Amino acid sequence: MRSYDFAPLYRATVGFDRIADLMDRVLSSDVAQPTYPPYNIEKTAEDAYRISIAVAGFAPDELNVEVRDGNLFVSARKTADETERTYLHRGIATRAFERRFALADHVRVAGALHENGMLHVDLIRETPEALKPRRIEISRANGATAVLEAKAETVN
Repeated sequence: MRSYDFAPLYRATVGFDRIADLMDRVLSSDVAQPTYPPYNIEKTAEDAYRISIAVAGFAPDELNVEVRDGNLFVSARKTADETERTYLHRGIATRAFERRFALADHVRVAGALHENGMLHVDLIRETPEALKPRRIEISRANGATAVLEAKAETVN
């Protein structure tokens, strides 16, 4: 696998550290990608998304969903079984896990729902008013002069 040096990117840009770190993480070959539990990411509306994670065997109180430092962390830990069970075949894995999802800027978690062995985490992208496009009114040269003259008369 090739390795890329992002040092020139750090020298030539300001404020893009997150993008460079993300590219660094994606391209690093030494990080093993976990496959448990399986999950889906779907776009449910123009600015809405849903992460669905298969959490069969876990109760809602054994799951933890939290947002820290622009990342969504979903983890689960099975509580100790009070009754001793003897399995002839155990195909439903209930081992502890932690999944991390990097959230884009202005994406917030709207809620989480545990239903039919699935954990659904709903996300919404909310663009702040300052970043939304806004129309700037263009005034005429004659109108601007008239306003300046009116202000000058009231001062004198």
